[in-house]
Amino acid sequence: MQLVLEQASAAKRQNQGLRHSVPGIRDWLQDPGLRRKVTAGLNKGEARNTLARAVFFNRLGEIRDRSFEQQRYRTSGLNLLTAAIVLWNTVYLDRTITTLTSNGGEIDPDLLRFLSPLGWEHINLTGDYTWPRANQIKPGKYRPLRRTEKP
Repeated sequence: MQLVLEQASAAKRQNQGLRHSVPGIRDWLQDPGLRRKVTAGLNKGEARNTLARAVFFNRLGEIRDRSFEQQRYRTSGLNLLTAAIVLWNTVYLDRTITTLTSNGGEIDPDLLRFLSPLGWEHINLTGDYTWPRANQIKPGKYRPLRRTEKP
């Protein structure tokens, strides 16, 4: 009898949630702008998760540390490295746009909203991250931008 009451109570809670979400679903179905906005947000989240999986691939996507504290250190390190990649990409995207516009290049402002700092194809993700002191860049300086010839 207790099980039946628990299931009835759970069903009642689920139906209340459904009743409250129907207007949201209706708005989503009727508004293409809302669908685009929601999809864009979901895509950004997926892109960040894909970057984190790529960084973590060396460990095959598993946290094998036994203690909770060590697991937390590992995930914090993953978040820190992911944030460093996003920061690096953001700085160099800004420098690239600035260089292109200062050299007389034209950039369509409508296309800038499609840029994302979540790419990693240009970063070595072997799992071995070293920063030799000989290759360090002075504060306030940047690595040179790669230039490609126009076709």
